[in-house]
Amino acid sequence: MPDNSPTNKLNDDPYTDILQQLLVDMSELRENVVNDANLRLQKYKTHFRSGVFTKSATNLAHYLALRHFDLRHLQIRLAQAGLSSLGRAEASVLSTLDSVIYLLRRAIDSRHISTEKIPSEYCFNRGQQLLEQHTLELFGQYYQDSKAHIMVTLATDAAWDYKQIKSLIRKGMTCVRINCAHDDATIWLAMIRNVRRAEIEMCRTCKIMMDLAGHKIRTGPIELGPPIHHIKTKKDVFGHVIVPGYIILYSEEDAYSTLSNDSLDYFRVPVSNELFKRLKPGVHLGFQDARGKQRYLVIEKMLNEQQACLASCAQGSYLVSECELAFFDKIPETDEQPLARYHLGKFSGQPLKIHVFKGDLLLLTTHTVAGQSAEYNEQGELIKPAQIGCTFEKALDKVKVGQSVWIDDGKLGAVIEKIEPDGILLRVNQAGIKGITIKSDKGINFPETQLELPALSQKDLIDLDFVCEHADLVGFSFVESLSDMTCLIQELAKRNATDLPIIAKIETNNAVKKLPEIILGTIGKHSLGIMIARGDLSVELGSARLAEIQEELLWLCEAAHIPVIWATQVLESIAKKGTRSRAEFTDAAMAVRAECVMLNKGPYIADAIEALVNVMIRMQEHQHKKFPRLRALHW
Repeated sequence: MPDNSPTNKLNDDPYTDILQQLLVDMSELRENVVNDANLRLQKYKTHFRSGVFTKSATNLAHYLALRHFDLRHLQIRLAQAGLSSLGRAEASVLSTLDSVIYLLRRAIDSRHISTEKIPSEYCFNRGQQLLEQHTLELFGQYYQDSKAHIMVTLATDAAWDYKQIKSLIRKGMTCVRINCAHDDATIWLAMIRNVRRAEIEMCRTCKIMMDLAGHKIRTGPIELGPPIHHIKTKKDVFGHVIVPGYIILYSEEDAYSTLSNDSLDYFRVPVSNELFKRLKPGVHLGFQDARGKQRYLVIEKMLNEQQACLASCAQGSYLVSECELAFFDKIPETDEQPLARYHLGKFSGQPLKIHVFKGDLLLLTTHTVAGQSAEYNEQGELIKPAQIGCTFEKALDKVKVGQSVWIDDGKLGAVIEKIEPDGILLRVNQAGIKGITIKSDKGINFPETQLELPALSQKDLIDLDFVCEHADLVGFSFVESLSDMTCLIQELAKRNATDLPIIAKIETNNAVKKLPEIILGTIGKHSLGIMIARGDLSVELGSARLAEIQEELLWLCEAAHIPVIWATQVLESIAKKGTRSRAEFTDAAMAVRAECVMLNKGPYIADAIEALVNVMIRMQEHQHKKFPRLRALHW
């Protein structure tokens, strides 16, 4: 007599065989994930207090083990069975696996009561809770309804323009970035004072990240033209001046004399100490520019505790080094005689242009040799190729013929054609249709060369003293390994700053490869955030590979419950030019999956913040990380 019990009928169902095989495969996968994760974690036991791994470290190890397998076929089978796929398991790997396994067992036999603990909602949410907790610890409270922070790189004028800082915070900025590659401690301190003052007055928090310059290999100086500086104004469509040009005046005896104009947003010019003592807001300094046109510099405000002053010029002019200045204590009337006459201090001319095209030769040499344009004879034949210096001369000893070199964030690409006594000869293979103008102090990348640089430069160590005293976060440029992280952590300990969180900037191919090691070796003893520095990464990896890698970095950091800063060229057109690009808004929408989005400085930065906040609030209604929320659509 046939057995018509429900169990036997279920066992005769071919769908049950599919589910049973899925259960076998999922159980085997879970076992492999746990075993592989435990093996990986043992390598980092000494990096955790008392050898106890945190939940975040364990989950990252589980995620790395899970992604070691090709899950594409399993994903399809799970989806066909109507079960949750594994594509959103980052924050809670084991909970996701256990949930699927539990549901499979219940589907095969509804009477089955698992002896294992049923996965709870708490287990699933715990990963997201840890990520949000770590985000609040690093960046503080969110802005209004937004669930992502906005970081803004401060320009030099933030040192004296308090209203600008206040306006940016009001628009939605929750964190500022001070780049130690530019300006100096005097200007940094003035910026920080303005931020702290705005925090108090507005009852809002705004974290300060100071970004160590690192071993940024740059182009050297370029041969200078005549000592003339073009003071540029901004005009509307009718040609009317809407924003004057600005320069900084300082006493020849002041510390500003040690700064390079390349590191400042405003051109700075020395004046005699006798004249500087008489400068105050409202003073007019008349001069004739290089074209013989009468112009006036107007003192707008004193800067940095009276150590310098900001001067404006209402008309475009070509300021000549050591020109005569006519001193007026107010707006001069027609034919009024000046109260005194002085001379402007001495300054250098602007670098000459070095323009190269695809197919041209370029000599990369030591930075002590000034950059020059190519030389041709009357017949147009090349006599001497263009040349530019490299600030890290040892790099030239490590390269090989055939390796690639990129200059200015990848705008110029070249291949090493020959190694010569004076440097390395490059053949330009990427420069755009109109060519590229090479400038001083632009980054040089050697993506195929092992340069073996120390973790911190001498400048970094000096700047770190200031950072530890004043900053909320320290940005670690060009970190490439766990040993680099250990070096910085040791330096922070020497300065009694073990509580200062580190933002590891992922900028190189090596850093991408070593990121799991960097994270697992750090999070057990130090607070950590990750910045995806897409500018240098795109040079190192190529734009197509970057599109893939930035996704992987987001997943990896979510698995470790580590906040991510999405950086480089977000809404750049708005910040720099005030224009809107559809492609950039799409990129900004992608950026919302990070915990913080960084904007670069620009004259329209307030507009960029407002646009970014608008995009973030809209996108967060639809998506959290990779997880679509499926908010109701109203067509």
